[in-house]
Amino acid sequence: MAQTAVESVLVAGRGPAACAVIAACTQLGVKAVAVCSEAEQDARHVRMADESVLLGPAPAAESYLDVRRLVEAARRTRVHAVLPVPSALAGNARLAAAVAEAGLTWIGPHAEVLERLGGDGVEPASGRGFLAWVTKDALRYVTPVVRDPAGGTLRVSWTPAEGVGPLPAAARRLPELGWRGLVTVGIDPDGELAEVAAGFSLDMAVLERSHGVDAVELSLRSAVDDAPDDDGTAPGRPAVAVQLRATLAPGVAGRVTGRLPDLPPGSVQGTDREVVAVRGYDPGDRLDGWYDALLATVSASAPDVAAAARAATDVLTGLPGTGVPHDAAEACRVLHRIAGPLVADRR
Repeated sequence: MAQTAVESVLVAGRGPAACAVIAACTQLGVKAVAVCSEAEQDARHVRMADESVLLGPAPAAESYLDVRRLVEAARRTRVHAVLPVPSALAGNARLAAAVAEAGLTWIGPHAEVLERLGGDGVEPASGRGFLAWVTKDALRYVTPVVRDPAGGTLRVSWTPAEGVGPLPAAARRLPELGWRGLVTVGIDPDGELAEVAAGFSLDMAVLERSHGVDAVELSLRSAVDDAPDDDGTAPGRPAVAVQLRATLAPGVAGRVTGRLPDLPPGSVQGTDREVVAVRGYDPGDRLDGWYDALLATVSASAPDVAAAARAATDVLTGLPGTGVPHDAAEACRVLHRIAGPLVADRR
């Protein structure tokens, strides 16, 4: 990874996504300050960070999503920038404006751009769309993606062999409209722009695996208009991303007792596949009923979608007892369906 001009960031988020961002910051030599609620003061993302700040009580509205507390945490720790992780924060125009007013760098589209284009901070819900990195002059690493939502919750996303059609004209105008950084574009059944979302959407790992880039580095570069020499127009490799979730009843807590998948970038050597897994919990960690039940993410790229799906399936099968029920078997069935007979249906 290349060094960036940003020296320190407040990582606004939690769970596996925050763990992935903090790990990338460490690789880049960027100081990462984590935030937490009273319920997660010893969470994995907190332990991974260089420093942490307690935001407030367990309810997300009073901690992780509280604009005033987040900005105060950034001021108190004297970070250079605020890096919002989930779309709920990355698309929050009020938070973006408050960070700028505090004299800090907001890593993402400016508040006025979010307001104009719909900065409601909602995770994309469309069944198909595009992922991209937006610079001042182009959309780079454009990656078509389709999603399989189960019960309204994203489980698997992948690059379709047949594509999803042309990029909507409205999406092509994002650079001139002032959008900067990561974007997830949703497309409606007529092929028109349905939604745009900032930040690390749940399927942004598809872009990373497809093009061999790091989304955190791209985000930090956007903050200082630092574009790499690569113009980002080369075709990407087939890729998949899978979410491993606990299936505890809403509001029910649990405790992780086994090791969840964790494969850093570059750890799978000597194959034509790249596989990355990021866990949000270590053995002994409490899974609190207050928050999203995402346990880990797995993403893979390969010469074809079937091989990428098989690589992800291999990670999710044969997991040791985790201490909490999860949906790995259901996710593997989705992988089997999208990849066909090359992936064994592990029940």
